[in-house]
Amino acid sequence: MGPRIRNGTLWLRRFAGTTPGVIVVVAVVSVVLCLLAGFAAMSQMSGKNARQDSALERTEPRAFAAQRLYVALSAADSTAATAFLTGGLEAGAVRGQYQQALADAAAALSDATISASDEQTRQIVARISADLPAYTGLVEAARANSRQGFPVGASYLAEASAVMQDSLLPNAQRLTEARFAAVRADQRAIGALPMVSIVLVLLVLIACAVASAILVRRTNRRVNLGVAVGAGAAGVALLWLVLASTVAAANLDTGSSGASSRFETLAKARISAQQARTDETLQLVTRGDITAGEERYTTHAADLRDRLAAVVGADSPAAQALTSWTEGHRWQVAAYQSADYPAAVAQAIGAAPQSSATRFAALDRALTDNLAQSRRDLRGGLDTAGTVLTFSPVGTLALLVFAAAAVVAGLWPRLKEFL
Repeated sequence: MGPRIRNGTLWLRRFAGTTPGVIVVVAVVSVVLCLLAGFAAMSQMSGKNARQDSALERTEPRAFAAQRLYVALSAADSTAATAFLTGGLEAGAVRGQYQQALADAAAALSDATISASDEQTRQIVARISADLPAYTGLVEAARANSRQGFPVGASYLAEASAVMQDSLLPNAQRLTEARFAAVRADQRAIGALPMVSIVLVLLVLIACAVASAILVRRTNRRVNLGVAVGAGAAGVALLWLVLASTVAAANLDTGSSGASSRFETLAKARISAQQARTDETLQLVTRGDITAGEERYTTHAADLRDRLAAVVGADSPAAQALTSWTEGHRWQVAAYQSADYPAAVAQAIGAAPQSSATRFAALDRALTDNLAQSRRDLRGGLDTAGTVLTFSPVGTLALLVFAAAAVVAGLWPRLKEFL
């Protein structure tokens, strides 16, 4: 057996050195590279389509739900303070707003974490699930004591707000940041150049160039039509890979002024608005020094103003509503500091057109409208990117399989000349 193997190896080496042997080697290498490049391109472009589907069906809706969770929790805290400030038995509308905010938070938590099994999400869900009943229990204790006129109700409400501010909202913020990071990761994956496929297609082109040079030297034929057609098909596949990925990335617009960035910035702007509104109402509950509450309010309002200026402009309806609300807040603070507590409360939670509550509602509506528009832009970009990439997997595979067939068709007549 040993001599036979040695003899076979020797024969193959001798055959590979002949012109037909060289043609066979060139054909095999070219075909293998074409097929490898074709299947790699199909795999990578199919992966882009899968990420685009995932972004539209799961990642983006989860990010939107995560910011809804934060807003709903913060709104519940603000509404609980509003109910407490009314004194005695709160109005049914206020009670309904509080219960609706809790229901919205539960629904948003479910939407933001559905089908998610990573450790961070499990920890966040466990923490929120444990703290939310504790929070509602403290709010109910504050409500019961307030109805009976017991001052300890303020302590219960302050403790409930501490649970909200120290645990529930930070965990909701962690979830929001993770979900928006997932959106950015999907966008990067969709718009990235498929480098493995590009390198393999370039190797195909190099193989075709080498094959042409060998054929010129061995057969004195300047152009082999099959190899030329195969190279052309591979070139078209390369152009398709680059253009499809580039156009998809352009539609996603992942820059600092793109739809994704605007969507995330506006979501955070709405969160800052809710934080400031909570600070505005809670500082009246304890009837003490409001310096710390004012500092938090000013920080959140400034953050909100900066975000609005960055994405919708300083003269937008949302920015104007913010200016109107901060003016109403100054009236509230002025009334409180002049020892007119009833006027401060009326300004904070009243239904008058000039009250802080009414002005904040106008701001929240403007923010909601802007957020909805930015979300439509984001989803529209994802949808367009998916359309651009739809036929890329099949198209590039077909081109490279055709390139392999063209090379074989072009080299076979040359090989037959020596057989």
